[in-house]
Amino acid sequence: MDTRPLRPSDAWEALFRAQVSIMRELRADFVGVGISMNEYDVLFNVFRAHGHSLRLRDLNRNVLITQSSVSRLVDRLVARGLMTKCEDPFDARGAVVSLTDEGLAEFYRAARVHTRSIDERIGRALSPREQAKLHELCLRLLDAQDEDDAAEAPDRDAAGRGERDAR
Repeated sequence: MDTRPLRPSDAWEALFRAQVSIMRELRADFVGVGISMNEYDVLFNVFRAHGHSLRLRDLNRNVLITQSSVSRLVDRLVARGLMTKCEDPFDARGAVVSLTDEGLAEFYRAARVHTRSIDERIGRALSPREQAKLHELCLRLLDAQDEDDAAEAPDRDAAGRGERDAR
């Protein structure tokens, strides 16, 4: 048995491996939903924004994929009628994306499947008390990262990640 003290890298490795394993299973759930997990992530972030509209640059900060992938993905969602994209009224170089009624319906349909799957997987492994502790610890990590990001780029938009919601 390993008796050395636990290091931060050990905790990170366990968290990362658990996340990758769970994400593989969750990704498979989207096969029958009609949208990909990345599309869901974009819809989710726009859904939780005020008025279901979000500046594209803020969306880029919050999603789990690269900026160029986000732009292409948004264009596909616009072509499918799930989102609209227009010029940002406050920044002519930017764009604002919004959910259409069809996009909102698609999001709700996928969210029911996704949430049920998460509830089953996490609920099976962790007690409600452990889930609350995990939530608290993850928020603490995110807050620390937000503080680091703000210190590195003080002129960056203060909107940051916005509300913390379960994916």
